[in-house]
Amino acid sequence: MEFNLADLFESVVDQIGSQTAMVSGSRRLTYTELDGRANRLAHHLEGAGVGPRDTVGLQLVNGTEYIESMLACFKIRAVPINVNYRYLAGELEYLYRDAALVGLIFHDRFAPAVKGALNAMPETRVVLEVCEPVGPHPTVGEDYESALASAPDTREFPPRHSDDLYCVYTGGTTGMPKGVLWRHDDIFFAAMGGGDPLSLGNHIATPGELATRLLHPGITALAVAPFMHAAGHWLAFSTLFGGGTVVTTGGGVFDATEVWRLVETERVNAIAVVGDAMVRPLLDVLAAQPDRYDLSSLMAVGSGGAVLSPSTKAQLAELLPGRIVADRFGSSETGQIGGEMPPEDPFGPPRLRVDERTDVLDADLQPVPPGSGVIGNLARGGHVPIGYLGDPPGSAATFVEARGQRWALPGDLATVNADRSIVVLGRGSLCINTGGEKVFPDEVEAALKDDPDVRDAIVVGAPDARFGERVVALVLPRTGHEIDAEAIRQHVHARLSGFKVPREVIVVDDFVRSPSGKPDYPWARAVAEATIRARTRIEESD
Repeated sequence: MEFNLADLFESVVDQIGSQTAMVSGSRRLTYTELDGRANRLAHHLEGAGVGPRDTVGLQLVNGTEYIESMLACFKIRAVPINVNYRYLAGELEYLYRDAALVGLIFHDRFAPAVKGALNAMPETRVVLEVCEPVGPHPTVGEDYESALASAPDTREFPPRHSDDLYCVYTGGTTGMPKGVLWRHDDIFFAAMGGGDPLSLGNHIATPGELATRLLHPGITALAVAPFMHAAGHWLAFSTLFGGGTVVTTGGGVFDATEVWRLVETERVNAIAVVGDAMVRPLLDVLAAQPDRYDLSSLMAVGSGGAVLSPSTKAQLAELLPGRIVADRFGSSETGQIGGEMPPEDPFGPPRLRVDERTDVLDADLQPVPPGSGVIGNLARGGHVPIGYLGDPPGSAATFVEARGQRWALPGDLATVNADRSIVVLGRGSLCINTGGEKVFPDEVEAALKDDPDVRDAIVVGAPDARFGERVVALVLPRTGHEIDAEAIRQHVHARLSGFKVPREVIVVDDFVRSPSGKPDYPWARAVAEATIRARTRIEESD
């Protein structure tokens, strides 16, 4: 199909323009108002010289400005780039340069870091600063609202094309962030609903069909995950393409009580989170005040980017009975893959199934035989990215040709059961090799989080003279609880093989995570190695 994502959005606006599209703080925008603001911004960017395939960085917390900016770029065939707003100047310099930004839109709270990194932009055509309701006037760029006010809200843009590009930068969990390039129609079907507002896979066959699929009323979805994380804006666009309402928390800060207040006041039907790091604080609030909020409108809790632990799923079922808990696989390189709970283990990790678009391939890119026990690479076919921005070798290794189609290999290792269900073991780059045995952090982390004293856990490998690597667990205790390292190890050993039991248990006061909730494994590994070195020096001195 030949279309641009802005074309699809405009077709929705033309059908339901008066319905509410976004709610963010005190701002409520109808579809017509959201489209008008995006048109104004697009005209301003165009006037500054931004055009097809030019890249514009979005260093913004959740709010209407983020979606306005993405739509504005799509309208003029430019490419919005998600910028991690927690990056400091040095990290920003890398991303600005790597993405070859010619434009930047940012919240004024990030001005100091932005100012120190602007010289890394290969060419600077436009810099817009979104001012907070109570804050200083722009100090680095033009005022965002003034730019919109001076531009027309009409749709007078050149024709768009089916090869227009969408880009999402990876979170950099295990290395430097990389820009993943998609064609608009591929990302629409892979991660933005494909025109099915119920996400059942009933995709549209023609662009004109989208307007006939709109729900009345549409689903109201609360984006808890930040839009700068792919899962956040995938939720937003899936909702908007279905005629729904996107609600955001204010200020770019995760506040569990504010999430439940919004669910109650905005009659939210679905919330999107990222793993235990977000769900556990939400459940703590409900456990402390089970009757405080009216959550009767809530139908589903979806998690992407980090798998929920069994204990968290069990508590969700207890505190939010009858709701759908969608624990899904997905990545910047694959889009949304899906996942289902195995009947024999309803609170266990989600399972995928081998089909024409999902498989596990061995080193020769051949399907792993079901029931063989062979570990291969999880592979996703069909609508997949073009490649990595500016990285031909990485693109060639990740996006491959096999069995007559292109496949994306996101780096997850997996095996296939006899019934053709897929067990995802975890990222190959995170796999710990201890004495020749492979240990996947996800499995050990899930066992640790089942301990009643543990609030959160990250598992990494640290150098070991005898075994090559040893399993190390960083654990964050629940409030008011103490961690007994030996009891923790016994807890894990009761569930997993002995070689998977952490040799070291390190208690920490807090975790470093990305804004999306994903663990920072390089940070965890550095903490583990430093702690082990310190313990070794103490033991040697004794």
